[in-house]
Amino acid sequence: MKMDLTDTTASKVNKALVEGRRAIGTPAVGMVLTLVIVTDEENAYDALRAANDASREHPSRTLVVIKRVSRSPRDRTSSRLDAEVRVGAEASTGETVVLRLYGEVSDHADSVVLPLLLPDAPVVVWWPVNAPLDPARDPLGALAQRRVTDSYTAEAPVRELSARADAYTPGDTDLSWTRITPWRSMLAAALDQVTCTVTAVEVEGEEFNPSCELLAMWLADRLDVPVRRSPSAGPGLTAVRMQTSCGPVSLGRADGSLATLAIEGQPDRAVALKRRDTSELIAEELRRLDPDDTYAAALRYGVQRLITTDEPEADGREAAPSDGATAKDEKAGDAPERTAAKAPAKRAARKAPAKKAAAK
Repeated sequence: MKMDLTDTTASKVNKALVEGRRAIGTPAVGMVLTLVIVTDEENAYDALRAANDASREHPSRTLVVIKRVSRSPRDRTSSRLDAEVRVGAEASTGETVVLRLYGEVSDHADSVVLPLLLPDAPVVVWWPVNAPLDPARDPLGALAQRRVTDSYTAEAPVRELSARADAYTPGDTDLSWTRITPWRSMLAAALDQVTCTVTAVEVEGEEFNPSCELLAMWLADRLDVPVRRSPSAGPGLTAVRMQTSCGPVSLGRADGSLATLAIEGQPDRAVALKRRDTSELIAEELRRLDPDDTYAAALRYGVQRLITTDEPEADGREAAPSDGATAKDEKAGDAPERTAAKAPAKRAARKAPAKKAAAK
Protein backbone atom coordinates (compact mmCIF):
# COMPACT_ATOMS: atom_id res chain seq x y z
CA MET A 1 0.00 0.00 0.00
CA LYS A 2 1.34 3.40 -0.97
CA MET A 3 0.08 6.86 0.00
CA ASP A 4 1.32 10.21 -1.30
CA LEU A 5 1.03 13.26 0.94
CA THR A 6 1.76 16.71 -0.49
CA ASP A 7 2.54 19.76 1.65
CA THR A 8 1.97 17.73 4.78
CA THR A 9 3.20 17.52 8.40
CA ALA A 10 4.83 14.86 10.55
CA SER A 11 1.55 14.39 12.42
CA LYS A 12 -0.32 13.59 9.21
CA VAL A 13 2.41 11.17 8.18
CA ASN A 14 2.03 9.34 11.49
CA LYS A 15 -1.72 9.08 10.96
CA ALA A 16 -1.17 7.72 7.46
CA LEU A 17 1.09 4.99 8.89
CA VAL A 18 -1.57 3.93 11.36
CA GLU A 19 -4.29 3.94 8.70
CA GLY A 20 -2.07 1.95 6.35
CA ARG A 21 -1.43 -0.76 8.96
CA ARG A 22 -5.14 -1.04 9.69
CA ALA A 23 -5.98 -1.22 5.99
CA ILE A 24 -3.68 -4.20 5.42
CA GLY A 25 -4.78 -5.89 8.65
CA THR A 26 -1.56 -5.56 10.71
CA PRO A 27 -2.27 -2.97 13.41
CA ALA A 28 0.60 -4.17 15.63
CA VAL A 29 4.08 -2.74 15.17
CA GLY A 30 6.63 -5.55 14.96
CA MET A 31 9.71 -3.53 14.04
CA VAL A 32 12.95 -3.57 16.01
CA LEU A 33 14.52 -0.23 15.07
CA THR A 34 14.26 2.97 13.05
CA LEU A 35 16.65 3.37 10.13
CA VAL A 36 17.07 6.96 8.93
CA ILE A 37 18.67 7.31 5.49
CA VAL A 38 19.95 10.80 4.66
CA THR A 39 20.66 11.07 0.96
CA ASP A 40 19.95 12.94 -2.25
CA GLU A 41 17.45 12.17 -4.99
CA GLU A 42 20.08 10.54 -7.20
CA ASN A 43 21.12 7.91 -4.63
CA ALA A 44 17.80 7.45 -2.84
CA TYR A 45 16.60 4.51 -4.95
CA ASP A 46 19.71 2.37 -4.44
CA ALA A 47 19.89 3.16 -0.73
CA LEU A 48 16.23 2.32 -0.19
CA ARG A 49 16.53 -0.93 -2.11
CA ALA A 50 19.48 -1.96 0.08
CA ALA A 51 17.53 -1.03 3.22
CA ASN A 52 14.50 -3.04 2.09
CA ASP A 53 16.67 -6.10 1.51
CA ALA A 54 18.25 -5.68 4.95
CA SER A 55 14.81 -5.33 6.56
CA ARG A 56 14.14 -9.02 5.89
CA GLU A 57 16.65 -9.70 8.65
CA HIS A 58 15.92 -6.55 10.68
CA PRO A 59 12.27 -5.41 10.34
CA SER A 60 12.43 -1.65 10.71
CA ARG A 61 10.75 1.64 10.01
CA THR A 62 12.83 3.27 7.29
CA LEU A 63 12.76 7.05 6.99
CA VAL A 64 14.40 8.41 3.83
CA VAL A 65 15.28 12.09 4.21
CA ILE A 66 15.85 13.90 0.90
CA LYS A 67 16.69 17.58 1.08
CA ARG A 68 15.62 19.12 -2.21
CA VAL A 69 17.60 22.08 -3.51
CA SER A 70 15.32 24.95 -4.54
CA ARG A 71 16.36 26.60 -7.78
CA SER A 72 14.52 29.91 -7.54
CA PRO A 73 14.91 32.44 -4.69
CA ARG A 74 11.16 32.34 -4.16
CA ASP A 75 11.21 28.58 -3.53
CA ARG A 76 14.01 28.94 -1.00
CA THR A 77 11.87 31.07 1.27
CA SER A 78 8.89 28.69 1.19
CA SER A 79 8.88 25.52 3.24
CA ARG A 80 7.16 22.32 2.21
CA LEU A 81 7.19 18.70 3.23
CA ASP A 82 6.09 15.99 0.81
CA ALA A 83 5.86 12.41 2.01
CA GLU A 84 5.46 9.00 0.44
CA VAL A 85 4.17 6.37 2.90
CA ARG A 86 4.62 2.69 2.06
CA VAL A 87 3.36 -0.24 4.12
CA GLY A 88 2.82 -3.91 3.40
CA ALA A 89 4.34 -5.37 0.24
CA GLU A 90 5.52 -1.92 -0.87
CA ALA A 91 7.86 -1.73 2.14
CA SER A 92 9.17 -5.30 2.38
CA THR A 93 8.84 -6.45 6.04
CA GLY A 94 8.67 -3.01 7.65
CA GLU A 95 7.42 0.49 6.94
CA THR A 96 8.93 3.10 4.65
CA VAL A 97 8.45 6.85 4.61
CA VAL A 98 10.18 8.95 1.95
CA LEU A 99 10.40 12.57 3.12
CA ARG A 100 11.21 15.34 0.65
CA LEU A 101 12.06 18.61 2.35
CA TYR A 102 11.92 21.95 0.54
CA GLY A 103 12.98 25.42 1.63
CA GLU A 104 13.74 26.31 5.22
CA VAL A 105 12.39 23.02 6.57
CA SER A 106 15.49 21.36 5.10
CA ASP A 107 17.53 22.99 7.85
CA HIS A 108 15.33 21.40 10.52
CA ALA A 109 15.10 17.81 9.30
CA ASP A 110 15.49 16.53 12.86
CA SER A 111 12.20 18.22 13.84
CA VAL A 112 10.45 16.32 11.05
CA VAL A 113 12.08 12.97 11.83
CA LEU A 114 11.75 13.03 15.63
CA PRO A 115 7.93 12.48 15.76
CA LEU A 116 8.26 9.56 13.32
CA LEU A 117 10.77 7.51 15.34
CA LEU A 118 9.53 4.24 16.81
CA PRO A 119 9.10 4.60 20.59
CA ASP A 120 11.57 2.68 22.79
CA ALA A 121 13.51 1.40 19.78
CA PRO A 122 17.10 2.09 18.71
CA VAL A 123 17.79 4.60 15.94
CA VAL A 124 20.41 4.15 13.21
CA VAL A 125 21.30 6.97 10.80
CA TRP A 126 22.99 6.10 7.51
CA TRP A 127 24.56 8.56 5.07
CA PRO A 128 25.17 6.68 1.76
CA VAL A 129 26.87 9.81 0.35
CA ASN A 130 27.86 13.28 1.56
CA ALA A 131 28.23 12.37 5.22
CA PRO A 132 28.90 15.23 7.67
CA LEU A 133 32.43 15.64 9.00
CA ASP A 134 31.18 15.00 12.54
CA PRO A 135 28.18 12.63 12.38
CA ALA A 136 27.56 12.70 16.15
CA ARG A 137 27.13 16.50 16.13
CA ASP A 138 24.82 16.49 13.14
CA PRO A 139 21.21 17.19 14.23
CA LEU A 140 20.01 13.88 12.76
CA GLY A 141 23.07 11.98 13.99
CA ALA A 142 22.41 13.21 17.52
CA LEU A 143 19.14 11.23 17.50
CA ALA A 144 20.88 7.92 16.82
CA GLN A 145 22.71 5.26 18.81
CA ARG A 146 24.53 4.17 15.66
CA ARG A 147 25.83 6.38 12.82
CA VAL A 148 26.91 4.75 9.55
CA THR A 149 28.98 6.54 6.90
CA ASP A 150 30.80 5.36 3.78
CA SER A 151 34.17 6.99 3.16
CA TYR A 152 34.46 5.12 -0.16
CA THR A 153 31.94 7.53 -1.71
CA ALA A 154 33.91 10.63 -0.71
CA GLU A 155 35.95 12.58 -3.26
CA ALA A 156 39.12 11.86 -1.26
CA PRO A 157 38.35 8.53 0.44
CA VAL A 158 41.60 8.08 2.38
CA ARG A 159 41.62 11.66 3.63
CA GLU A 160 38.09 11.04 4.82
CA LEU A 161 39.54 8.55 7.30
CA SER A 162 41.46 11.38 8.96
CA ALA A 163 38.22 13.30 9.44
CA ARG A 164 36.54 10.17 10.82
CA ALA A 165 39.40 9.69 13.30
CA ASP A 166 39.34 13.31 14.47
CA ALA A 167 35.56 13.33 15.01
CA TYR A 168 35.10 9.74 16.21
CA THR A 169 32.36 9.23 18.80
CA PRO A 170 31.33 5.82 20.19
CA GLY A 171 28.59 4.58 17.87
CA ASP A 172 30.25 5.78 14.66
CA THR A 173 31.14 3.23 11.99
CA ASP A 174 31.90 3.12 8.29
CA LEU A 175 30.95 0.68 5.54
CA SER A 176 34.56 0.66 4.40
CA TRP A 177 35.32 -1.06 7.70
CA THR A 178 32.39 -3.46 7.29
CA ARG A 179 33.70 -4.54 3.88
CA ILE A 180 36.83 -6.08 5.42
CA THR A 181 35.06 -8.25 8.02
CA PRO A 182 35.55 -11.47 5.96
CA TRP A 183 39.22 -10.60 5.45
CA ARG A 184 39.77 -10.04 9.17
CA SER A 185 38.03 -13.31 10.03
CA MET A 186 40.02 -15.28 7.44
CA LEU A 187 43.36 -13.81 8.53
CA ALA A 188 42.58 -14.51 12.18
CA ALA A 189 41.71 -18.11 11.28
CA ALA A 190 44.98 -18.46 9.35
CA LEU A 191 47.01 -17.30 12.35
CA ASP A 192 45.15 -19.82 14.49
CA GLN A 193 46.84 -22.57 12.47
CA VAL A 194 50.44 -21.48 13.09
CA THR A 195 52.51 -20.76 16.18
CA CYS A 196 55.00 -18.37 14.64
CA THR A 197 56.16 -14.81 15.07
CA VAL A 198 54.78 -12.37 12.48
CA THR A 199 57.53 -9.98 11.41
CA ALA A 200 56.05 -7.97 8.54
CA VAL A 201 52.83 -7.61 6.54
CA GLU A 202 51.99 -6.33 3.06
CA VAL A 203 48.47 -5.27 2.08
CA GLU A 204 47.77 -5.07 -1.65
CA GLY A 205 44.70 -3.39 -3.13
CA GLU A 206 43.32 -0.46 -5.07
CA GLU A 207 45.17 2.77 -4.44
CA PHE A 208 43.33 5.18 -2.14
CA ASN A 209 40.80 2.51 -1.20
CA PRO A 210 39.77 3.20 2.43
CA SER A 211 39.07 -0.48 3.12
CA CYS A 212 42.66 -1.35 2.23
CA GLU A 213 43.96 1.39 4.50
CA LEU A 214 41.74 0.29 7.38
CA LEU A 215 42.88 -3.31 7.05
CA ALA A 216 46.50 -2.14 7.09
CA MET A 217 45.86 -0.05 10.21
CA TRP A 218 44.09 -2.95 11.92
CA LEU A 219 46.95 -5.35 11.22
CA ALA A 220 49.56 -2.83 12.37
CA ASP A 221 47.61 -2.17 15.56
CA ARG A 222 46.92 -5.81 16.42
CA LEU A 223 50.20 -7.38 15.33
CA ASP A 224 52.51 -4.49 16.22
CA VAL A 225 54.65 -5.00 13.09
CA PRO A 226 55.49 -2.91 9.99
CA VAL A 227 52.71 -3.00 7.39
CA ARG A 228 53.31 -1.98 3.78
CA ARG A 229 50.62 -0.86 1.33
CA SER A 230 51.07 -1.89 -2.31
CA PRO A 231 48.75 -0.54 -5.03
CA SER A 232 47.06 -2.90 -7.48
CA ALA A 233 44.41 -2.75 -10.18
CA GLY A 234 41.83 -4.25 -7.84
CA PRO A 235 38.98 -4.92 -7.55
CA GLY A 236 39.16 -3.75 -3.93
CA LEU A 237 41.52 -5.73 -1.74
CA THR A 238 43.59 -8.24 -3.70
CA ALA A 239 46.13 -9.76 -1.29
CA VAL A 240 47.58 -9.81 2.22
CA ARG A 241 51.04 -11.32 2.70
CA MET A 242 52.47 -11.99 6.15
CA GLN A 243 56.10 -12.88 6.78
CA THR A 244 56.50 -15.17 9.79
CA SER A 245 59.30 -17.12 11.43
CA CYS A 246 57.71 -20.29 10.00
CA GLY A 247 57.46 -19.02 6.44
CA PRO A 248 55.04 -16.82 4.45
CA VAL A 249 51.28 -16.78 4.98
CA SER A 250 49.22 -15.17 2.22
CA LEU A 251 45.60 -14.59 1.31
CA GLY A 252 45.07 -13.51 -2.31
CA ARG A 253 41.91 -12.63 -4.23
CA ALA A 254 42.42 -11.59 -7.82
CA ASP A 255 38.86 -11.83 -9.19
CA GLY A 256 36.79 -10.34 -6.37
CA SER A 257 35.06 -13.60 -5.47
CA LEU A 258 37.38 -16.57 -4.83
CA ALA A 259 40.53 -16.28 -2.72
CA THR A 260 43.49 -18.58 -2.13
CA LEU A 261 44.92 -19.14 1.35
CA ALA A 262 48.56 -20.26 1.31
CA ILE A 263 50.37 -21.33 4.50
CA GLU A 264 53.93 -22.65 4.49
CA GLY A 265 53.94 -26.44 4.81
CA GLN A 266 50.22 -26.80 3.96
CA PRO A 267 48.41 -27.23 0.64
CA ASP A 268 46.82 -24.12 -0.84
CA ARG A 269 43.09 -23.77 -0.16
CA ALA A 270 40.38 -21.96 -2.09
CA VAL A 271 38.07 -19.88 0.12
CA ALA A 272 34.94 -17.90 -0.74
CA LEU A 273 35.64 -14.20 -0.29
CA LYS A 274 33.28 -12.39 -2.61
CA ARG A 275 32.64 -8.68 -2.59
CA ARG A 276 29.36 -8.04 -0.81
CA ASP A 277 26.39 -5.89 -1.77
CA THR A 278 25.41 -2.81 0.19
CA SER A 279 22.36 -4.60 1.62
CA GLU A 280 24.62 -7.24 3.19
CA LEU A 281 26.85 -4.55 4.67
CA ILE A 282 23.91 -2.68 6.20
CA ALA A 283 22.43 -5.91 7.55
CA GLU A 284 25.75 -6.66 9.28
CA GLU A 285 25.87 -3.20 10.86
CA LEU A 286 22.33 -3.53 12.17
CA ARG A 287 23.22 -6.74 14.03
CA ARG A 288 25.11 -4.83 16.68
CA LEU A 289 24.26 -1.40 18.01
CA ASP A 290 26.98 -1.07 20.65
CA PRO A 291 30.20 0.88 19.97
CA ASP A 292 32.73 -0.91 17.77
CA ASP A 293 35.91 -0.65 19.83
CA THR A 294 37.97 -2.58 17.27
CA TYR A 295 37.10 -0.06 14.55
CA ALA A 296 37.93 2.81 16.90
CA ALA A 297 41.32 1.32 17.75
CA ALA A 298 42.22 0.74 14.10
CA LEU A 299 41.02 4.19 13.06
CA ARG A 300 42.97 5.95 15.77
CA TYR A 301 46.15 3.99 15.09
CA GLY A 302 48.10 6.91 13.68
CA VAL A 303 46.10 7.78 10.57
CA GLN A 304 48.68 10.46 9.79
CA ARG A 305 51.44 7.86 9.80
CA LEU A 306 49.37 5.70 7.47
CA ILE A 307 48.94 8.21 4.66
CA THR A 308 52.42 8.77 3.31
CA THR A 309 51.19 9.46 -0.21
CA ASP A 310 48.23 11.82 -0.15
CA GLU A 311 45.41 11.89 -2.65
CA PRO A 312 45.10 14.77 -5.11
CA GLU A 313 42.88 17.62 -4.01
CA ALA A 314 39.27 17.57 -5.19
CA ASP A 315 39.87 20.62 -7.42
CA GLY A 316 42.62 18.81 -9.33
CA ARG A 317 45.61 20.43 -7.59
CA GLU A 318 48.34 18.19 -6.27
CA ALA A 319 48.31 17.57 -2.56
CA ALA A 320 51.18 18.80 -0.48
CA PRO A 321 53.78 16.09 0.10
CA SER A 322 53.44 14.29 3.39
CA ASP A 323 56.00 14.03 6.15
CA GLY A 324 59.20 12.30 5.10
CA ALA A 325 58.62 12.80 1.33
CA THR A 326 59.67 15.67 -0.88
CA ALA A 327 57.69 17.11 -3.75
CA LYS A 328 60.40 15.93 -6.12
CA ASP A 329 60.04 12.35 -4.88
CA GLU A 330 56.27 12.39 -5.35
CA LYS A 331 56.41 13.84 -8.84
CA ALA A 332 59.05 11.38 -9.91
CA GLY A 333 57.04 8.51 -8.48
CA ASP A 334 60.09 7.10 -6.74
CA ALA A 335 58.02 5.07 -4.28
CA PRO A 336 55.42 2.82 -5.98
CA GLU A 337 54.85 1.21 -2.60
CA ARG A 338 54.32 3.10 0.62
CA THR A 339 54.62 2.07 4.19
CA ALA A 340 51.14 1.93 5.66
CA ALA A 341 52.09 1.81 9.29
CA LYS A 342 55.46 1.41 10.89
CA ALA A 343 55.99 0.09 14.37
CA PRO A 344 58.39 2.13 16.56
CA ALA A 345 62.02 1.09 16.19
CA LYS A 346 62.33 0.04 19.80
CA ARG A 347 59.45 -2.42 19.56
CA ALA A 348 60.42 -5.99 18.78
CA ALA A 349 58.12 -8.00 16.57
CA ARG A 350 56.16 -10.15 18.87
CA LYS A 351 54.21 -13.34 18.58
CA ALA A 352 50.70 -12.72 17.32
CA PRO A 353 48.20 -15.16 18.81
CA ALA A 354 44.95 -15.51 16.97
CA LYS A 355 42.93 -14.15 19.84
CA LYS A 356 44.75 -10.83 19.56
CA ALA A 357 44.21 -10.67 15.82
CA ALA A 358 40.55 -11.69 15.89
CA ALA A 359 38.00 -8.95 15.28
CA LYS A 360 36.00 -8.09 18.32
